[in-house]
Amino acid sequence: MSEKYTFQDFLASVDGENQKFVSEVHNELTGLGCKAEVKAARSGYVVSYSLNKRTLANYVFRKKGLMARIYAGHIAQYMELLELLPDSMVRAIQAAPICKRLADPAACSQTCPMGYDFLLKGERLQRCRSNAFMFLLDEESRPHVRALLLREAGALV
Repeated sequence: MSEKYTFQDFLASVDGENQKFVSEVHNELTGLGCKAEVKAARSGYVVSYSLNKRTLANYVFRKKGLMARIYAGHIAQYMELLELLPDSMVRAIQAAPICKRLADPAACSQTCPMGYDFLLKGERLQRCRSNAFMFLLDEESRPHVRALLLREAGALV
């Protein structure tokens, strides 16, 4: 039987700079009906949020710090938020690997969930679902991460 972890276990491992943000966003997402699941991973806990059986986002620990990965399946509905992103977040999106399946459907497994095709700063990008919207949480990124998460959650309701 695997051990059960709680959101409080995860929160205790989050750096002080991000604790308030993570807690507030958790309350907002669960208030919208999202389910949070906490698992242990090599680099720390992973918290995944899902709504209507679709994964919305997760928090993961990396060497750089706590990262938020947003599964932005409805990005076409709120692309205007991308134009407001700071340069560091724009660079993170631009540096994400291309979606092989979008570029050439035969180049990737058919079981792989398709990535995202969107516009950012006037440039058409086709990025992998796993890394397209993965951001290091810091003072500059937090409000933008919150806005993206809440818009995606709203699209799933």
